[in-house]
Amino acid sequence: MPDGAGPHPVVVLLHGGYWRSKYGKSLMRAVSADLARRGFAAWNVEYRRMGRHGGGWPMTFDDVGAAIDLLPEIGRGRLRLDAVDVVGHSAGGQLAIWAATRRDGRVPVRRVVAQSAVCDMVWAGAAARELLGGGPDEVPERYVATNPMQLVPIGKPTLLVHGSDDETVPLERSRLYYEAARAAGDPVELIEPSPGHHRIHIDPRSRAWQVVAEWLAG
Repeated sequence: MPDGAGPHPVVVLLHGGYWRSKYGKSLMRAVSADLARRGFAAWNVEYRRMGRHGGGWPMTFDDVGAAIDLLPEIGRGRLRLDAVDVVGHSAGGQLAIWAATRRDGRVPVRRVVAQSAVCDMVWAGAAARELLGGGPDEVPERYVATNPMQLVPIGKPTLLVHGSDDETVPLERSRLYYEAARAAGDPVELIEPSPGHHRIHIDPRSRAWQVVAEWLAG
């Protein structure tokens, strides 16, 4: 939480790691602290991941939705529930875009930031098949419900930030999503910081993060 009584705008943070147990919310601690210094309440969300944490379909998605819907209870008047933005990195970027499309949630998402995001679940291959319980030919309805490329238009202002040096998730994935979202009528921006390797996006000292913080403050 930032200093002061509030109410404060909220940023929900969703970490990456290809939805697997090896990676957790500690990835987003530094940017969480940076957001609090800037006057945002940062809600750094953990979710069940694949492996020993029991994640997959639909548990991983249930957890993200439940965390967002918990904001009215934990806020107790200190949070602006009309100003909830979601920031996701890598696989968390996919979850952030998905979260913006929820129709039955208690708390609507205002804006989305997707950093080096997995914007196409089909491209994600084995990790996506493990998460969703099959490939797009086996469980097509799950891809329709979760794949960013199939969710457009999401109807929310979206910032894509994807470094030119990313060797984990190719920049082309964000470029293709940007074109699809723009063609569908979404208000979407794409920024390509350089240098911009995969992890630089969650380093609060980097220009890749600064553009996100400035956009959120705008």
